[in-house]
Amino acid sequence: MKKSILVPAVLMIAAIFSCSAFAADANKIGMINFEKILKESSAGKVTQKELQAKLDELKEKLQAEEKKIQDMKVALDREALVLSAEKKLERQRELRDRVDDLKKMNADYTQEMQMLQNKKMNEMQKDVFDIANKIGTQKGYLLIIERKGAGVIFAADKVDITDEVIKEYNAVYAEKK
Repeated sequence: MKKSILVPAVLMIAAIFSCSAFAADANKIGMINFEKILKESSAGKVTQKELQAKLDELKEKLQAEEKKIQDMKVALDREALVLSAEKKLERQRELRDRVDDLKKMNADYTQEMQMLQNKKMNEMQKDVFDIANKIGTQKGYLLIIERKGAGVIFAADKVDITDEVIKEYNAVYAEKK
């Protein structure tokens, strides 16, 4: 009686393990780390340099305007005793207008930088996703996810294909240049 139960149980266990072994090869999952691609790829490095150069340019403009405002304030303080009340009010109004213009300029530059950064990141993301699709199709991946966007807490190193994507992206970027 025990033999009649033991044989089917052993066969069922063997079938379960053999099915999962076959399924493991067919269900390849890959993961990419976009932040690493941004830091290490040629295109990412160029993009970061371009964004930093633009940021430095805008900061210089803001600092120049701040210097002008500071100079106006010093001049107003110096001349406050000799100016008529009407002239003093006019200069104070000019100073307030310049400060308001500086605040608006700062907000405009912040928005401009945000838009430029979003544009560059979207371009890179499109290229990276195209490359990931190509790799996924060629190598038979069932799923490729982005580490941060998917909320991955842990993934084994063997599923990380970021280095492969970076290599392909560098090749594609070099061809574009």
